[in-house]
Amino acid sequence: MRRLQKFNQLIEAFGALPTVGKKSALRFAYHLVLKDTFGAMKLAHAIENAVQTIKRCECCGGVSEHEICEICLDESRNNGQLCIVESAKDIFILEEHKLFLGRYFVFDSLEDDRIYDLRKIIKDANIKEMIFAFTPSLASDAMILFIEDKLQDLKLNFTKIAQGVPTGVQLENVDMLSLSKALEARTKV
Repeated sequence: MRRLQKFNQLIEAFGALPTVGKKSALRFAYHLVLKDTFGAMKLAHAIENAVQTIKRCECCGGVSEHEICEICLDESRNNGQLCIVESAKDIFILEEHKLFLGRYFVFDSLEDDRIYDLRKIIKDANIKEMIFAFTPSLASDAMILFIEDKLQDLKLNFTKIAQGVPTGVQLENVDMLSLSKALEARTKV
């Protein structure tokens, strides 16, 4: 339908989002264009502002509007614990439910500079315990062993969240009771 090219482009844009299928994309596009143009403009403005201002925290790799995020700047969080997560969105999940009161570090690549950055935060924040909050899987276990090997000289206590979190399930899809218990019952690596 050539006449609806812009509408179809909007549907395709929504459809490119994670977990949004063609039917949902069509509903979103229809609603915003024909039912709620004010909401559409508000959404477009919010997306534009977010894209222009949000970046990764230079310290932990989390999401921030500044060079260093609020969590890294919060001195009360220097309790000797560092929670290693796979994605910045995992920090939101743990923070939303106030499950962890230490510092975070997003380990999303095996590049040497991530190990260097991790070493720096461990030394600067006097970290004693490193808690791995990865989605349980064989790949995650291999990643934990890799990180532990690279940091073995730092005399850290390595732990990981307990298996209350089902294998292969992303943290964002785990109920808060299971996630809370998994964090409390973390095990030594």
